[in-house]
Amino acid sequence: MGDPLGIGPEVIAKSLADGAVRSRARWVILGDSRTMANAATACNLPALWTDLPAAALASNRFVPDRAGEVVVVDIHADEDQPESSRSNARATPAQAGAASYAYVEQAIALAKFPADHPWHASAVVTAPISKHHWSLAGHTRFPGHTELFAHATNTPKFAMMFHAPPIEDASPNAGAEALRSPGSHPPPISHVGLNLILATVHQPLRTVASTLTTQRIVDVITLGAQQLQRMGIESPRIGVCGLNPHAGEQGLLGDEDDRIIAPAVLQARAAGLSATGPHPADTIFQSALSRLSRGVLHAPARFDLVVAMYHDQGLAPLKTLAWDRAVNLTVGLPFLRTSPDHGTAFDIAGKGLAHEGSMKAALLLATPQ
Repeated sequence: MGDPLGIGPEVIAKSLADGAVRSRARWVILGDSRTMANAATACNLPALWTDLPAAALASNRFVPDRAGEVVVVDIHADEDQPESSRSNARATPAQAGAASYAYVEQAIALAKFPADHPWHASAVVTAPISKHHWSLAGHTRFPGHTELFAHATNTPKFAMMFHAPPIEDASPNAGAEALRSPGSHPPPISHVGLNLILATVHQPLRTVASTLTTQRIVDVITLGAQQLQRMGIESPRIGVCGLNPHAGEQGLLGDEDDRIIAPAVLQARAAGLSATGPHPADTIFQSALSRLSRGVLHAPARFDLVVAMYHDQGLAPLKTLAWDRAVNLTVGLPFLRTSPDHGTAFDIAGKGLAHEGSMKAALLLATPQ
């Protein structure tokens, strides 16, 4: 459910109110039933779920038992703490951090159950948490979801990947003007998609150059290629960003591109992957955009995946392009984990204003048909 004080409960409620999404799976919301009920009320939606106590997870009967059914399992980090919903003035950020951490721990436990266990989770979708609230609750070991998932599953090689699917307006003439003469106008931004993976994630910018290694970049290229293959792209074309402006300009603007990144690209190519680079980061994304027009998906011009060297190098263009539909995937884990590509938005939480597009995309990606 994510942080109880954030917008996670609302975007979950809005997403599962869509019958086309709800019918794709049997849904278990690990969180707090009162907070979810408050979220539904704030969004003027019915509570389309059944509440269960945490003890239900110890039973040998899985509920829900049919596609389209939803349950909320009450998970409490501390049974003595007050209700951790925004409507309760006694709730504190530390209590919200403790609760959201407990929800994630329980989700990981379900995903690690054997496949024949009645409560085995096929995939995990996480709503946004607050790293600050985690730290206030004493959970300072991991900077975020990604690192916690990797540790809990003993996954040595993992990466943060993002998928922004192109969507097309349902109206008959949507985008017609832009698509009438090729090259005359760019397509509407919602018609454009992008795949991205990060070599480094949650760390200060000043540490990136010293953290990057050739082996790490090779691992990220490989993980990204494997994920795209699972998504149906048989031979993905991968473009690797440089670290410095103009990919170092042959060493004039830094040597990391030639010394660290270029050898990684060569090693990936030697392993049979279609990778090129390092490319200047300010131009590579234009060559990596897929496009949907009149129901036809057009592949990117050059790259099916971009490998960015650090967090904002990749996420600034991605969030500009697809803030309302991009999905975060943790690749390398033994199970599928997705999440919306936005934060807790405390400033609008509890008001029913949060846009559910990214959460809905995360749920759809977690339930391939």
